[in-house]
Amino acid sequence: MAQFSVNVSPQRFDPYKNFKFRVKWDGKYVAGVSYVGALRRTTEVVSHREGGDPSTSRKSPGRTEYEAVELRRGVAHDPEFERWANKVWNWGSQLGAEVSLKDFRKDIIVETYNEAGQVVIAYRLYRCWVSAYNAMPEMDANANAVAIQSMTLQNEGWERDYAVTEPTEPTFTEPA
Repeated sequence: MAQFSVNVSPQRFDPYKNFKFRVKWDGKYVAGVSYVGALRRTTEVVSHREGGDPSTSRKSPGRTEYEAVELRRGVAHDPEFERWANKVWNWGSQLGAEVSLKDFRKDIIVETYNEAGQVVIAYRLYRCWVSAYNAMPEMDANANAVAIQSMTLQNEGWERDYAVTEPTEPTFTEPA
């Protein structure tokens, strides 16, 4: 019996894995992304009370802040991370032209896939911009690791794309 309440695939028992995902911006998938930080938001608590209330406070929601999201990928010849980071600050540009005000923000999509390679969940992150960019990691001749570059994206909110619905998962059948 399925563990989750809404299931197109009634045989599914396990939650989705965190290692099958892709990132898209400008309508294209970004090559080599190996890490996406958590999508996290925090809503401040506003406490208040009237003078005649008991000695406890009432609480209501205040401002909501969306935390920055980090993306990481292996260093390769693809310049997409650097191109975007340079729109926020491009060293050597003329005075006043260091920031590309017209297009330094992007909406991005993070898609999660099931084991069969079907998109199962997608989130849209709005008005992202690069606040930190690590073009090259520390290099170490004694290490045995992949060179990783990273960027930190500030965003003004995200939401789940409810148009992405649970697919019917394929079943394996023995060959005759």
